[in-house]
Amino acid sequence: MAVFTRVSEADIAAWLANYSLGTLLELQGIPAGIENTNYFVTTTNGRFVLTLFEKLTADDLPFFLNLMAHLARHGIPCPCPVADKQNRFLGELNGKPACIVSRLSGKSVTQPTTAQCAAVGAMLGQMHSAGQSFGEQMLNPRGSAWRAEAAQQVRRFLPPQDAVLLAGEVEFHATHPLAGIPRGVIHADLFRDNVLMEGERVGGLIDFYFACTGKLLYDVAITVNDWCMTPEGKLDAGHTRALLNAYHAARPLTAAEADLWPIALRVAALRFWISRLYDLHLPREGDIVHAHNPDQFKRILQNHIASPNPPWL
Repeated sequence: MAVFTRVSEADIAAWLANYSLGTLLELQGIPAGIENTNYFVTTTNGRFVLTLFEKLTADDLPFFLNLMAHLARHGIPCPCPVADKQNRFLGELNGKPACIVSRLSGKSVTQPTTAQCAAVGAMLGQMHSAGQSFGEQMLNPRGSAWRAEAAQQVRRFLPPQDAVLLAGEVEFHATHPLAGIPRGVIHADLFRDNVLMEGERVGGLIDFYFACTGKLLYDVAITVNDWCMTPEGKLDAGHTRALLNAYHAARPLTAAEADLWPIALRVAALRFWISRLYDLHLPREGDIVHAHNPDQFKRILQNHIASPNPPWL
């Protein structure tokens, strides 16, 4: 359950007095997610999502809120933060930093079609293009330094063959970085549960709280590693090409990106293998753990290593 901080109707009604959102009609907790407390809020002016941040601090949050506002202004269907009467996106509710954003339409899918993969690729390309004019930057908190440190911490929990694979892959990417390719704002977590679909149309991109500045190709690889995978952890060629071709039409991929595509897929798989190992074996104190199985991304990584010529445009 993703409601860690309880909010009553009286709490939210009083908090909404500082906004021009009408009066409260309904408050409903949202069970999805593991990082923050979320509620659906319906008022006389419309439908919104309230988020109370359980781990991110008030100093961390302006980048994410300003980014969503920027993307929304450029036509990207993402949650748009609502400013209060003092023109601030960020407030405080029940002792936690809090914001309220527009509620988007659609629902996540578990078995995407080729057409849905293409729609996500097009939207990701449009998001990357829109992000080029965003002036703020955020270092990737799950970059190479984090991978090296986290890998060291989880190695003791692994069987010997997995420890060897992990150490070797961390070393490989330290000496084979994604250099000389376009950078910009990336979502960094565009899995199926962070996209709301309306049939074959993207209704919204959500959960921007891992967004940062990074290599655009890396973001494409993260997305492909979830949207275009078979149950065996191998790329579906039709889904992959559909996503990449649609992305390329929105934000043309370069020859250098084509050369680095196999490495991008591997480092994207490594990042989530490590983070899932970490969440499983070293959960933070007080966390309500919804640990995903790390073996999924270990298998994806092994398949990428064994197949060095993945589908491309």
